[in-house]
Amino acid sequence: MKLASLEQYLNTNSYPGRGIVIGMSPDKKHAVTAYFIMGRSVNSRNRIFIEDGEGIRTQAFDPAKLSDPSLVIYAPVRVLGTHTIVTNGDQTDTIYELMGRQQTFEQALRTRTYEPDAPNYTPRISGILHIENGTYDYALSILKSNEGNPDSCCRHMFTYEHPLAGEGHLIHTYLGDGDPLPSFEGEPVRVGIAGDIDTFTQMVWNSLNEENKVSLFVRYLEVETGTYETRIVNKNK
Repeated sequence: MKLASLEQYLNTNSYPGRGIVIGMSPDKKHAVTAYFIMGRSVNSRNRIFIEDGEGIRTQAFDPAKLSDPSLVIYAPVRVLGTHTIVTNGDQTDTIYELMGRQQTFEQALRTRTYEPDAPNYTPRISGILHIENGTYDYALSILKSNEGNPDSCCRHMFTYEHPLAGEGHLIHTYLGDGDPLPSFEGEPVRVGIAGDIDTFTQMVWNSLNEENKVSLFVRYLEVETGTYETRIVNKNK
């Protein structure tokens, strides 16, 4: 797969939905991850990211406008030992709890399917970063309906060992806008990773559609130590 410009890829898609980026900084010193959310409805746009321990959670910006919390309020990021879990829904908690009982990332996701939001059947996208003893690897997953048929769930897992400098992968929920929304297809997109945390954060945020973007989380983790820096950007302030 040809290396794509993350900036250009996001610029040309008005509604990728929710997305996860995981990769390696150009100097190979930092594992990089980002998670963004977008929205078309008042309920989806009425959100912010806030820090929650070592992770983050979504919160209603205006509680009076929150009509249905079931698929919009969750913890997108949690940390379990040497693992950082990043997802687009409450499967974060499933992964955290079952991996805490010695199950694997894949086994935990076997207990879940796509979101019950007919007719979109939004895919559940998940990622995990593992940093230990100066080594780093990551995986991405998507659980989606079979071409919009809710009777069949397609489960795809992508594992990346020894990530290359300045490269990463992006997976997101929708190919673009539509009614119903078309689910992401194919492998995660191979994208370039450039700059320090502030430069990268600004690039991703500025590349997302101005009308539809809601919040962005970015974390840079030192591969040698596991220590990290985090940035959060919210459209609602």
